[in-house]
Amino acid sequence: MLIQPIDIFVHAWLMVAVFSAAYVAWDQFHGNPEPKVMKWGFVLVTLYMGPIGLLLYVMADKEPTPGGHEDFIKPLWKQGVGSTVHCVAGDATGIIVAAVAVALIGLPMWLDLIVEYTAGFLFGLLIFQALFMRKTMGGTYVENVRRSFLPEFISMNCMMGGMAPVMVLLMMGRDMRAMWPGEPLFWMVMSLGVIAGFAIAYPVNVWMVTRGLKHGLMTERANTTPEARQERKSFRGRDASPSKGDKMVGMDHPGMQMAKSTSASTTPASADTKAHTKSKSARESEGHETGAMPMAAGSGMQADVTRPQLVTITLFTLLMLAAGMTLPAAFVNLRLSAHDVRGAIMPPGMIMTEETPAAAMLDMAAVDPREVTATYGLDKQGAQPLAPRIENGVKVFDLETSVIRWQILPTVSVDAYAFNGQVPGPTLRFRQGDRVRINVTNRLPNSTTVHWHGLVLPNVMDGAANLTQKPIQNGQIYRYEFTALQSGTYLYHSHDHVDRQQALGLYGALIIDPANSTDEIAADHEYTIQLQEWLIREGLTYPAMPMDGGQPNYFTINGRAFPSTDIIKMKVGETLKVRFIGSNSGFIHPMHIHGGPFVVVARDGEMLAPSARFKADTINVGPGQRYDVIWTALKPGKWMIHCHISHHTTNNNTEQNGGGGLMMHIEVEGDPTT
Repeated sequence: MLIQPIDIFVHAWLMVAVFSAAYVAWDQFHGNPEPKVMKWGFVLVTLYMGPIGLLLYVMADKEPTPGGHEDFIKPLWKQGVGSTVHCVAGDATGIIVAAVAVALIGLPMWLDLIVEYTAGFLFGLLIFQALFMRKTMGGTYVENVRRSFLPEFISMNCMMGGMAPVMVLLMMGRDMRAMWPGEPLFWMVMSLGVIAGFAIAYPVNVWMVTRGLKHGLMTERANTTPEARQERKSFRGRDASPSKGDKMVGMDHPGMQMAKSTSASTTPASADTKAHTKSKSARESEGHETGAMPMAAGSGMQADVTRPQLVTITLFTLLMLAAGMTLPAAFVNLRLSAHDVRGAIMPPGMIMTEETPAAAMLDMAAVDPREVTATYGLDKQGAQPLAPRIENGVKVFDLETSVIRWQILPTVSVDAYAFNGQVPGPTLRFRQGDRVRINVTNRLPNSTTVHWHGLVLPNVMDGAANLTQKPIQNGQIYRYEFTALQSGTYLYHSHDHVDRQQALGLYGALIIDPANSTDEIAADHEYTIQLQEWLIREGLTYPAMPMDGGQPNYFTINGRAFPSTDIIKMKVGETLKVRFIGSNSGFIHPMHIHGGPFVVVARDGEMLAPSARFKADTINVGPGQRYDVIWTALKPGKWMIHCHISHHTTNNNTEQNGGGGLMMHIEVEGDPTT
């Protein structure tokens, strides 16, 4: 599923990588005169590096014309490519296998890096170097392990020094789907890490090739005599091709000399190569005088490097490795694992440091679109009255939480947490003195509870997670039951992961009528306004919060943003009771009604005494607060109800039809002369 815009590029890159590797495999095994170990090396590197691997193969190793491979691979930069490819193929394979394993196990990132380095080094040394190169190097397996140890160690340090920071910083950045091997983004990050590791390891591999510490590219052909090979060279361009059934190993480059095998002869070295090639006795003699490090007998090549050079390059690569492994700890929390973050995607601009815990990330992360169970358009209304059923004199309401896609504008939807598939949740209305039972079934990806805001009830029914009750896990049902002792305007909302769940829509109105209907302040019309803030970026919905990266860019009244909000229709002289509910969780909203003042008659569910009531045209509604006001239609026309913070009356910072967000209007009909 394409969740982020980057996913389009990721899927395209991975498909190109697979097709590129398939082409390299076909071409290598259908005629390119390369030893099998290098054939597989280029195939793996192309699979890991995609089109970059394909480019390296075509430019550095693919035989341009029949019989031309020997001359084509002579340049030093190509020999360095071959040496690095051999290194990366083994090391990266070990690293990637280890990365998958530790992610599945759930090891923290700092331990992940250690395991990956160890696996990459051992796989590269024991398999790709000592085992796969044994035929070329000669000698026993143990001898090959010993002579390959230091070159592999140097190369692996560079490889991991470049790969580690790229992997960590991309995996533990905004989009932590990259930490889980079941996500395509994981493999994209691995690919980028291998590319970085290749780039860092390449210069050192070029140096090791020139000093005879490592092999570069090679040629393996049919077993023909030097005279036949020379004749073939003279007929290049005449569709000449090597004979089948014979074998030849050849390799020409500075500082390296292939040993002859019993069934193979080496292509005569060119003049410029001979100038750089010394006899074994000369190298050994020089080694006694200058401290050169000769290779073990049977390796087929002679190292031309002094001990100070070797110590220096080893220490330098160790420093690179240490920097690459530890520097990310200054920016991200390496104590976290793939299990901890669960593929969370953080909002743009959110500040994350090495101290940010996984719980904070999960609460601030985007809703995963794959968790959406239903989609609703503008025809679906929120805050609809929920009729109870009566069981033994008890009014019973059923609420079920779920993840839905809810449309707030004709072209804008949010991925929301909802009660009964509505944002806001259904309005629960009953009478003071009623016995009420509310069954809550949880279908969210995390636990939840419900708090009955402002009500006097038994403590065990209060809904405070881990304080008065155990959270309701996915698939569980919890029964709340109490007697309504109060009357007025209240609300219910989640009280587990409340910073996330209420901000994503898990709230609803709770209206309790007084036992004595004469105690109610009557009005010709009644309308409840529930406020909410939303954060939508790149098609994903995040819980809006008053913090860096969490600032909202959409605002709704009863689940809709203007101009998709409701219209209240009245006549001149009629009265309207507006119940303002601060169901939002982040901001204070100064709510204003055009067309004349209103009278505040109740606050937080408590009726104000006549002497305490007051006129106003703006009232500050904070999170959790409720106000009942009476507004009288004095003049005909369209009269706005809106938040007086201008930004809150925009949709993603823009206006539509004169506004947006927390706006709606009252249409009053009547005699314009009234």
